[in-house]
Order: sequence, then structure tokens, then C-alpha cells
Amino acid sequence: MNDPTLRRTPLFDTHLAAGAKMAGFAGWAMPIRYGSQIDEHHAVRNHAGMFDVSHMTIVDIEGTSTLEFLQHLVANDAGKLKSAGGGLYGVLLNEAGGIIDDVIVYRRDRGYRVVSNAATRDAVMDWYKGRADRFDAVLVEREDVAMIAVQGPEAIARFVDATGLSEVAELKRFHALDVPHKAATWMIARTGYTGEDGIEVMLPARGAPWLWCELAQAGVVAAGLGARDTLRLEAGLNLYGQDMDETTTPLESNLGWTVAFEPADRDFIGRTALEAQRTNGVGNKLTGIALEDRGVMRHGMKVITEAGEGEVRSGIFSPTLGYSIGLARVPRAATGEVGILIRGRERRGRIVRPPFVAKKR
Repeated sequence: MNDPTLRRTPLFDTHLAAGAKMAGFAGWAMPIRYGSQIDEHHAVRNHAGMFDVSHMTIVDIEGTSTLEFLQHLVANDAGKLKSAGGGLYGVLLNEAGGIIDDVIVYRRDRGYRVVSNAATRDAVMDWYKGRADRFDAVLVEREDVAMIAVQGPEAIARFVDATGLSEVAELKRFHALDVPHKAATWMIARTGYTGEDGIEVMLPARGAPWLWCELAQAGVVAAGLGARDTLRLEAGLNLYGQDMDETTTPLESNLGWTVAFEPADRDFIGRTALEAQRTNGVGNKLTGIALEDRGVMRHGMKVITEAGEGEVRSGIFSPTLGYSIGLARVPRAATGEVGILIRGRERRGRIVRPPFVAKKR
């Protein structure tokens, strides 16, 4: 792939050498698959796989009022992070309560680190910068940092085998630690986007090819964005731009749990709109749908329910389950059996509660 308009991660040459099928994604040249997408999916579900997620936006924030800055911008409350190493999932909202992006906030010894999506990089950075001057908050986008996700029921054991960093095995879910390694500092977080156990490693860009190769030698399978999408949807996890965006609120996107309305005096952006929506009620909801007939649900397909029409926001054929699943926005009152229009024909489906596939213990 020689498109000069696409940005390249530090692992670009590594992907090419492995025969990856590359494509443009959010302005980046990214691996879609290396061989069989289905095999990559099953490797993560049953063993361990790794993803290059260096295209994600990583921002370090320091200053005397950094916490207040984050409490104003993020609908969840960063004040819950009482000590370094804690992590918090949340959303950035506009004044109407629409979702600008979803983020993970980590507290560190000095300041905080916030990770957001690649597709929203410009919008999120502008949103930060447009409000940071009201606070003592200094923003540093870490374009010098690569990010590798190691996911699956065997992910931790194989990562320890590859690196010798045994302390990672004791790391709690949604916590992170900074560890010195290879004459640098790595930040390792027990988070991910597959529904399985695993970690996300943020390390200097120059060290990413070495870690990738060591993980491969330890038996971790390289996986592309195709498998990442099927895995996240089986886990019932939203994708920004499909399942949520600036026109939808957390209360309409199965993300009400990410909004901290207490303390009542915390003035986060979008609060007034969400409080009004809580009072007046929500007309639509994002929910899971399992297809009972043959076919595959895709984004934009019409959903017919007894309470009115809706739309598929994300849809795939599930490699684990052997049938199509999706997330759809439908009327709040919709339950039970539904119809999905696939190529002009109505197919039977049912509303189910995500996740579709339970995490392996």
C-alpha cells in the first residue's frame, strides 16, 4: 500500500512483511487481516491474538486543574480515580448530550492519560484545546507512542512469557501500571475491545516491532481490524460512528452507566440535556438483535417491530455463534420478535440483551 495520504503506524513494515491485507481506515493504513479473518477471530476467543492499535489518539494531560478539566469534559466522573493506576470508561458530550467520542481515562502519578478513537482525532483535539484555556491543563498528544492490544484467555500468560513482566498478571481489570522496560517506560492497561481478558500496551514507537515479534514467538496470533470488529460486536461493544455519534446520547446508546450524575453540582458538558432526557423519557434504545433466518444483517437495514421501525447500526455474521447478530436502534417499547429487511425480504429476528458471547473465565 503506497497511498501517500494515509498515515502509517510504527508496525506498517511488519504488517507488510507478514502479508497483511492493508486498507485505509480513519486516515491510516491498517491491516484488515493476515490470512483468514475467521481464524484470527477464533484465535482471540480461544487463545491469544494481538492488534496494532497505534492509530488511536493518546493524550497526556497535566496541570493543577487537570481533574477539574476532565470532570467538565467527561460525562463519567474522573474523581472516582482515587489513585494512580485507575482507569475509567466515559464519553465526551456536546451541549445537546450527543456523543463526540468514547474515551478511557487513566490516572497516573503525574496527571492523566486519555485514549480516544482515530476517526475522531481532529474533533476531539479541537474540543480539548477549545476548553483547556479555562483550566490549568497542558495537553500533549503522544504521537511518539505505539499501542498494541493483546487479547484472549491466554493473553496475559503469553505476554508474560514474551516480556518477563510477571507483575502484569496481578493487574486488576481497568487498571494500568507504568513499568520500566527496555530503557523506556511502558504503560500497560488491563483493558481491551474484544470482550476477552487482555491488555493494551503503550510503549515508545521504536519498540513496537520488537514487542510484536516477541509476542508472535510466544504464540500470539496477529489479528486485523476485521476480527476486531466481529469480536467487539459479539461482546456487545459500541463502535463510534455507527452505534453512537453526535446525534445520539448515552441514554439512547446503552451507555447510561457511563454517566455520573453524582455529585449533583458537577457541571459536565451535556448534563442539562441528559437530565431533561431522563425526565421526559427516551424514545429509542440501542439493543441487540439475533437473526433467526438465513442472511447477514448490515448497517442501515430496516428493523420492523410492533412498536415501530428501527435500524441496524452494526451487523455481522458471528464466527462464534454461527448466525448473524447486530446492534440496532429501535423504539424504546420494542421487545421480542422483529423483522429485518435484507435485500428486500423480511427476515425473522429477536431482540436480545448483549453481550452475545460471554467472556471466557
